[in-house]
Amino acid sequence: MAWNRWDVHAEVVLGLALLASAYLVGVGPLARRHGWAERLPRVRPLAFFGGLGLVFLALNGPLHELSDRYLFSAHMVQHLLLALVVPPLLLAGTPGWLLSPLLAWRGVGSAGRVLGRPLCAFAAYTVVLAAWHLPVLYEWAMRDHGVHVVQHLLFMATGLLLWWPVLSPVPELPPLPYPARMLYLFLAGVPMVLVAALITLSDEVLYPSYGDAPLAWGLTPLADQRAGGVIMWVPGTLVFLVAITIVFFCWVGAEPEREEGFARRSGGSRHGTA
Repeated sequence: MAWNRWDVHAEVVLGLALLASAYLVGVGPLARRHGWAERLPRVRPLAFFGGLGLVFLALNGPLHELSDRYLFSAHMVQHLLLALVVPPLLLAGTPGWLLSPLLAWRGVGSAGRVLGRPLCAFAAYTVVLAAWHLPVLYEWAMRDHGVHVVQHLLFMATGLLLWWPVLSPVPELPPLPYPARMLYLFLAGVPMVLVAALITLSDEVLYPSYGDAPLAWGLTPLADQRAGGVIMWVPGTLVFLVAITIVFFCWVGAEPEREEGFARRSGGSRHGTA
């Protein structure tokens, strides 16, 4: 089977279609009914559908074939997209008023307040990242398609949790203050560096599924494994560094607005007591 063939998986398309439909209903008829439509910047739908598009590309076509049958390094690209790139795009693309009604459901708000805490989100992401790269669990996912689906869903779910304290769109569960977001993002990159270092510096093939794979581009199994570790290490770290930089400039940009608001309030207080 050629690695560059474009096979499309029906379950992926169905899941993405359901998400897209729910989003369009929410930002369309539902938003117009409640007078929310004018509060939707155009960049939000672009971010949301960009995230869905990346899921489609990651789980179909050449990248999927390379990941499942040929290269560990391609699988690491797939995992980075699902855990670190798709979740922030989905969160950035979802307006708070679309999620707030869900938090009113019994149990959902309580669960959100617990799972959305930085320590809980960080722990869930770290456990899932580390566990699924243990050879025994990784090989289980490679042998069993259902387990592989669960693996990918957990990467995306814990990725959403990881990014929630940074990008939460709902006032009921607000994001961290800007300085705390930067520290949180710095610490969030540490587990991936540790896992990547263990994979990259290993002198033996950790994942037998790729030891017998028809490797593309002439890579040996060990070279492919080390390339996958480096992909986790360098681009994975860059995702967090870029996010820290963006948060920093948002913080700097918010300072003049905060000072202007404080000055207005102070001026109003003085006039009120004159």
